[in-house]
Amino acid sequence: MRAVVQRVARAAVRVDGETVGAIGPGLLVLLGIAHDDDETACDRLADKVRALRIFEDADGKMNDALGDREVLVVSQFTLYGDARKGNRPSFVAAARPEHAEPLYERFRARLRAQGGVFGARMDVELVNDGPVTLLLELGP
Repeated sequence: MRAVVQRVARAAVRVDGETVGAIGPGLLVLLGIAHDDDETACDRLADKVRALRIFEDADGKMNDALGDREVLVVSQFTLYGDARKGNRPSFVAAARPEHAEPLYERFRARLRAQGGVFGARMDVELVNDGPVTLLLELGP
């Protein structure tokens, strides 16, 4: 599993012009799922995201975890795009929807996160806070 984690002042996701998820301060997570990812990897990555100490504490240091802040998770199979050969990415490493969607929903539930619509064309809007952006990757 791969996740691009962004600390945000706010974020929203829209499908066909309708807002399907929106948060204030917290995390926007773009989540990619591979063929061999499983529930264990999913839970480990969700727990890692929750525990990341990337919010400022009372002294202004990046030392606080998510806490009560909000999370918005958007499925992003293109995180497994491979453009090492040629100019058109290959997405063969990305999991098929029937495997990926249940893991995406499990990840969201574990973080009590809002989300986009799996498989839909979405507009994602965010205000990156910091900016703080991390790439996380865990395997099964």
